[in-house]
Amino acid sequence: MPKETSASAFRPYIPASANLPEMTPRALIMGVILGMIFGASSLYLVLKVGLTVSASIPVAVIAITLFRLTNKLGGKDSTILENSITQTAGSAGESLAFGLGVTMPAILILGFDLEISRVMLVGCLGGLLGILLMIPMRRTMIVEKHGELKYPEGTACAEVLKAAATDTSREAAGEGSNPNAQADANRRAAIIFGGFGLGLFYKIANVAFKGWKDTPETVFGAPLKGGSVGAEVSPELLGVGYIIGPRIASVMAAGGVMSYLLLIPMIKFFGDALSVPLTPGTKLISEMSAHDVRSAYILYIGAGAVAAGGLVSLARAMPTIWRSLSAGLAGMRSGSANAASVLRTDQDIPLKWVIIGALAIIAVITFATPLHMNFLGAILILVFGFLFATVSSRLTGEIGSSSNPISGMTVATLLFTCLIFLVMGWTGGQYYVTALSVGAIVCIASSNAGTTSQDLKTGYLVGSTPKLQQYAILAGAFSSALILGPILLKLNDAGTVYVPAAQVAPALKTDAGKLTETAQLQGPQAEQDKATYKVWHKNDAVGGPAGKYLVNNEGQVIYLVDPGINGTYNKRPDGSEVKKYDAPKAVLMSYIIKGILDQQLPWTLVLFGVMIALVLEMAGIPSLAFAVGVYLPLSSSAPLFIGGMIRWLVDRRNSKLDQYKDLNEEEMQAAGDRSSGVLLSSGYIAGGALAGIVIAFTAGILTDFDKTIGDWATAHNPFFNGPNADALSLLPYLVIAGILYWVAREKNSARS
Repeated sequence: MPKETSASAFRPYIPASANLPEMTPRALIMGVILGMIFGASSLYLVLKVGLTVSASIPVAVIAITLFRLTNKLGGKDSTILENSITQTAGSAGESLAFGLGVTMPAILILGFDLEISRVMLVGCLGGLLGILLMIPMRRTMIVEKHGELKYPEGTACAEVLKAAATDTSREAAGEGSNPNAQADANRRAAIIFGGFGLGLFYKIANVAFKGWKDTPETVFGAPLKGGSVGAEVSPELLGVGYIIGPRIASVMAAGGVMSYLLLIPMIKFFGDALSVPLTPGTKLISEMSAHDVRSAYILYIGAGAVAAGGLVSLARAMPTIWRSLSAGLAGMRSGSANAASVLRTDQDIPLKWVIIGALAIIAVITFATPLHMNFLGAILILVFGFLFATVSSRLTGEIGSSSNPISGMTVATLLFTCLIFLVMGWTGGQYYVTALSVGAIVCIASSNAGTTSQDLKTGYLVGSTPKLQQYAILAGAFSSALILGPILLKLNDAGTVYVPAAQVAPALKTDAGKLTETAQLQGPQAEQDKATYKVWHKNDAVGGPAGKYLVNNEGQVIYLVDPGINGTYNKRPDGSEVKKYDAPKAVLMSYIIKGILDQQLPWTLVLFGVMIALVLEMAGIPSLAFAVGVYLPLSSSAPLFIGGMIRWLVDRRNSKLDQYKDLNEEEMQAAGDRSSGVLLSSGYIAGGALAGIVIAFTAGILTDFDKTIGDWATAHNPFFNGPNADALSLLPYLVIAGILYWVAREKNSARS
């Protein structure tokens, strides 16, 4: 069947005249629950490696499967329009998780607390604002530009929904019954649920029960002194690498190779002879480990590269920005003129309610105390929010969600906001929170606008009612925002270490009389110390590192509170190890805010990173992906590379099959995005990430069990500890990698 390229000639799969069940309670509730689940797993991912993958297809497959199961148990089977509503509501969690994970942890680095009210407000307000800002642009972006803007993930999701359409839906679409539809849906469901179960079991056995070492590593001596190679053998990172593909995965891994096999050894080579610490480091380079060198120097270089890469991506999109703004305004005007349309497939939430809702959100933002907002900040949110929601919607249609430079838009927002604040003389700690709130809400709004566009494209292709989809994603975004805030705080608490002052600042004191906030230790260390202390947020490095301290009534510092997200101490005083989250892009946001408002950024190192990005752009290499690799530990980007290489091998093999011989590169890519390998990878991601969240929660509760298992594994398990542990730990990883390759291969089936 030939593709329709003209908006006027296009006919959706389910015609506007059809009357099928759509936004039923079960469809909406299931979508909301799946959105929470995938939002949680996406939040874990963005804290680990700074990126997420689209949840649309996995949510659609799971929804279809659960509805089919309900049908077998005597319930009514779902329609394709119900599945579309479930997918729409379920996709909101992933985009919200990205925005929160990219921005909110920066508050910890700036020395403040992750207040639950602040995190939930930012998530709710940003998510709802992005959806509302996109609604007036639907006719322009989705309908009028149907042949021009392809929305790859949205189109692929529509194909999944159509392939699994029930007989009722096919009859409404004017098609005959397809006896293979249910078998195909069951096959896809088995793959994604099988991947979920395998990823969950693997991660729990690996981390919770210390079955094998989770990050095998090799450290080099001269001539690459300080260099190292490692890989986190986790199913979720393997799955992410497969989905993003060999190109981006290889570029990210190359950034890690530069950091760990070039920059760190160079710093050690030239710095070992120094007799004084080199700023911003606080100890001799000769005494630094590779981790110390990365924390003191490489992070700033990586941050500069990420900032430059994001701005270059944004600058490259400037022509699109102008076209998008013009098209968005035109869409608002035409939306008002066509509001009386009677076609079911052309009904949006009325424009007046969109405007009232957006203005109400801005009013709440202005007066919400936890955001430390002022009128100028609210105006900046409105301006940048509309600008980048429009840009995000357009770019998502052109290049897809995965390549959408949301980080670059957030960097630009923060740069302009902080520069305006600097001109106004607003440089105190309160304005850190104000600037970050502006950037966070704009980031989430932009991310959710792009996701909404993908969902509305899916609905446009299958024949959903836009108004009902818009209600569904509003409900999904609001529900996910309520749960992601507490999860973010719990992940941070599980990895928080209370470092005794003797280790970091033995003589540090302050005036306790000026401190009003109090706190107690949380997590495992609270069992040994139940005292209540005063909280001191230290913003300078005089006498000890900046950060949050617990102080006694005499003003003596007792603990440095090292957060679980972006913290630097991975061992508690009792020797137990703690897993930290790098949240790479959140670090960049904090550097921009503190560097501009306090003028304390080590600009030399940042400019080194900027030059790396510019050199890569001159060489035709996407600098943003490389820059993220420079910032991340190589152990995080290496498994992405492995997953990408498996995708390369699979695609290379499958491209020779009869059914793919006549496809061009773009069509082959689209086929790969709907393949069994992507479904299994999605299962790996969901299972591994959810296991990681559960493990992070239980680590703070079942501490005795965790320590007992760790002690036993250290003494008796050669896969976990010992001279051969690094090599042996690769064996289970090779098993799940081999399963991914085996499942992703397709059989030859010549087309008639």
